[in-house]
Amino acid sequence: MVYQIGATLLDACVLALVEKEDAYGYLLTQQMSTKLEVSESTLYPVLRRLQKDGFLDTYDKPYLGRNRRYYTITEPGRVRLDFFRREFVDYTTRLSEIIIVQDDICETDGSDGSVASSELAISETDEEKEV
Repeated sequence: MVYQIGATLLDACVLALVEKEDAYGYLLTQQMSTKLEVSESTLYPVLRRLQKDGFLDTYDKPYLGRNRRYYTITEPGRVRLDFFRREFVDYTTRLSEIIIVQDDICETDGSDGSVASSELAISETDEEKEV
């Protein structure tokens, strides 16, 4: 993916995953990695920050003689996630208005997503008029 994901969007993704079910850090990394390029070294600071801010709680659960630290969403975390969801819809709508090409403006050739410039080009006649 060519787009870098910012801290706020990472927070929203983590809260959304933990809202579905409590999870430990490695599992969250695996779940996120199916959709985004994210490493454990990126995710653990996010988890600590969300916990420090009161959006996540933790508890330990034994697994094969060790304890796994599970993250669970708090009520303030749910409120924050609702806020992120509303903002995300607004954000993606605004970006789509800028980035997504409308069919009546120009066409893509279908193979690599490049835009055919025929309808956007200024005709030679128009250029001559401006000179």
